[in-house]
Amino acid sequence: MSKTENEPGESFDNTLEITLETVKERAVKGIIVLTGRTFLLQIMALIASIFLGIFLSPAEFGVFFVVSAVVNFLAYFSDVGLAAALIQTKKEVTDADLKTTFTVQQFIVITLLVVLFVFVPYFEAYYNLSHEGVLLFYALGISLLMSSLKTIPSVLLERELNFSRLVLPQVLETVVYHLVAVYFAWKGYGISAFTYAVLLRGIVGLIAMYLLKPWLPGLKFSKYSLKKLLKFGVPYQANTFLATIKDDGLTAFLGGILTPAGLGYLGWAQKWAKYPLRLFMDNVLKVTFPAFSRMQDSRDHLSNSVTRSIFFLCFLVFPSLAGFMILAPTLTEIIPRYEKWLPALVPLYIIGIDTVFATVTTQLTNTLNAIGKITVTFRLMIMWSVLAWVLIPVLALNFGYIGAAVGYALVSSSSIIAIIVTKHHINFSIKDSVFTPTLGTIVMAVILIVIRSFLPRNILSVIILSLTGMVVYMSTLRYLVGDSITGDVKKVAKNLFSKN
Repeated sequence: MSKTENEPGESFDNTLEITLETVKERAVKGIIVLTGRTFLLQIMALIASIFLGIFLSPAEFGVFFVVSAVVNFLAYFSDVGLAAALIQTKKEVTDADLKTTFTVQQFIVITLLVVLFVFVPYFEAYYNLSHEGVLLFYALGISLLMSSLKTIPSVLLERELNFSRLVLPQVLETVVYHLVAVYFAWKGYGISAFTYAVLLRGIVGLIAMYLLKPWLPGLKFSKYSLKKLLKFGVPYQANTFLATIKDDGLTAFLGGILTPAGLGYLGWAQKWAKYPLRLFMDNVLKVTFPAFSRMQDSRDHLSNSVTRSIFFLCFLVFPSLAGFMILAPTLTEIIPRYEKWLPALVPLYIIGIDTVFATVTTQLTNTLNAIGKITVTFRLMIMWSVLAWVLIPVLALNFGYIGAAVGYALVSSSSIIAIIVTKHHINFSIKDSVFTPTLGTIVMAVILIVIRSFLPRNILSVIILSLTGMVVYMSTLRYLVGDSITGDVKKVAKNLFSKN
């Protein structure tokens, strides 16, 4: 229990004293460090995904896709926004805050696991799962518990903006997961390859996190701490709940509409269409949420930082997405046993529209959350959720997985409303953040499509197109913005190698 219901208790960290300039420097450094290291890991993930696509069938991918969606949906209930509240708050967190969050979260997670295991027979019948699919359910449930145990050390590192250390457990988890999954898939274990990979990933990540940020878990319950954190946490979690309903909940529902192969094609298309987001977006969001939370009282600095962060994302995501879509037909032909994914190319192109809008709007909603405008994000999420549940199932019933992909694209197009709404709260610049990368990507795409028509479909053509795309894109950007690109690179290098 806390000292009294009105006392904040013993201070645990000193991150409140970080200056605005230090926040900006650590944010830039954090983004570059996370993106650089994650880029190397994503190369490994890319290679692993190719091998998994060779060794596993579309139906097996479909089972993993739907089972993961069900567990991710339940995972929403494992937190009531307390961890986000710990990161977002401008005040110092106390030992009571941390242990109250830990206690409440573990109680909820254990309750969820009991519910999950009780209902596994129902899921087995509804999705017609094999014994291996049921074991995957149990493995993902256990991994949820291991993930929750890492929450407090992770929060403390994020409040310190110490992303160089925070990324190390993620590195180990990624390496272990993909090596194990590919090895057992190669050995013919099918869905069980994911089961072993998920369990080992959780164990390695949990041990690594506590070694890097030691924290002694303890059970404590403070009404004062809980009430304080829930003030931000409840609306934040309500917003997350709608996002979960819209994404994983809808995917679980589509598992009863589409065939396993159809769901596998849709999941494959979503995975690759959103690959550039996973490569760059996750790192930026992880850094900018605590950084923007510290800037919420300096709106001029915040507006400029939001503009620059969106430009950074568009600069990287747009050409990566366009380049992959142009190369996709060639890759499915030259990679052994990958021709089975040819039916997934059409939904890949359609879902790419969703990725384009998400590049901008995800960072905007992240910023709204950071400055405490949770209700605005919540209303936007209501809009997206209603549209998703109205359009996607209807189109899936009538046109299969292609119809579902069209539904996702239609829902994402409503993000224009989110951009307009956000402009009322943050004076960021769409022109400075989106226009230039878009124009550069269009020029690159047109040239690559023309060149592709004259090349045979082999690995040499992929290399030629990739190198040409990079040269054309960077040359176009250099022509459009001049020396500012060089200046930005110098600023990045300065922040990256600074001691802060």
